[in-house]
Amino acid sequence: MELLDIYDEKGNHIGTEERKIVHQKALWHKTVHCWLYDKLGNVYFQIRKDEKTFYTTASGHVSAGETLNEAFGREIKEELGIDIDYEKAELIEVVNFKLDRKNKDGSFFKDRVFANVFAYKIDGIPTFNLDPNEVIGIVKVNAKEALELFKKESGKINAEIINLDNTITKRLVDFKEFLVNKGETAIGKYGKVLEFVIN
Repeated sequence: MELLDIYDEKGNHIGTEERKIVHQKALWHKTVHCWLYDKLGNVYFQIRKDEKTFYTTASGHVSAGETLNEAFGREIKEELGIDIDYEKAELIEVVNFKLDRKNKDGSFFKDRVFANVFAYKIDGIPTFNLDPNEVIGIVKVNAKEALELFKKESGKINAEIINLDNTITKRLVDFKEFLVNKGETAIGKYGKVLEFVIN
């Protein structure tokens, strides 16, 4: 059973609850959106197994009693299989996020999240040990090129795809391959991270 800290809409801690109940009752909780970038201005997206789309480098719920930085380190370890000095991760922004989605069984998944967006600079390309149940690859793109792509909302940019076996494939990736939910824009979803990396 996974327990999450829960909050009121203003971010005041009000207790803990099972993850399943949190999403049934639309209770506010915290997540971490984890980004890796390098000194050359590249940023790393993951390729989600289920959707085959490009998303944060790693992300997930903050467990009850866990600090945001601890959650960052844990998610990077679980999804990418690498250890980092997570205390050096930098908070970029906190996004209040709401989503209601009907499940195939007719029930509803209700998300009320304080999404804590962090970035961490890496040296070179690490040897990933990706969790194949969640992640099927990593996409390395130049942050400036990605920012321009997201402003235009169309087109392609150069990328290096790091595969499950750590081999690298170079190809053009299309704007449509990046995850953008209904009601979102790519620049709104990823813009601040890319600006942080560029600056």
